[in-house]
Amino acid sequence: MNKELINLFGTTGIFHFHKKLIERHGAGTTRALGWQKIEGQSMRFDKLSQIGDLSGHSVMDAGCGHADLFPFLKKRFSSITYYGCEQIPELLQVATQRYKRENNVVLIQGDFLDPAMPVTDFVLASGSLTYGHSDDNFVYNAIETLFAKCRIALGFNLLSGGVESNALLRAYQPDDILNFCRTLSKTVQIQVGYWPDDFTVFVYKD
Repeated sequence: MNKELINLFGTTGIFHFHKKLIERHGAGTTRALGWQKIEGQSMRFDKLSQIGDLSGHSVMDAGCGHADLFPFLKKRFSSITYYGCEQIPELLQVATQRYKRENNVVLIQGDFLDPAMPVTDFVLASGSLTYGHSDDNFVYNAIETLFAKCRIALGFNLLSGGVESNALLRAYQPDDILNFCRTLSKTVQIQVGYWPDDFTVFVYKD
């Protein structure tokens, strides 16, 4: 697989987008991550947490931002080992300050599509695959790459609408994503209707 085609965060647009949000709203805020409402973030986290019983398992949060998913999962599951991967330094710095005393948190600065990233039981991606890309196959390459990094299952959410034509984000047809995921696994689940213009997909190892 061509690394250049799947390196979304090699573009300067993503960094510029979040830097402007940080300047406007503050480094540690939900708005700095691009979430318009904290309720939307929580709803997406809730859906991703339904992928299975994460207790006693390792979890990779691909594009972790401030690692907000960690405390959410910690309240619901016991003895999880959390790996958070984030390429934007300003966002990861906030996560490091918040969770530096947590023994079961490993924070990594880098591209979550890098082959050097660790393999974990579960891989979760909340919002990190919604950015547009010059390669129309980016999202499919990213899903395939992340699925190869999990031992049990991959969970991710995407937008199905509500995106302006010139926006940094991209919407996808749920059926298109579902059909592709079925080429990777016989066991695929999709959840819709929990938040406007959003859907969540679970892809399990056969």
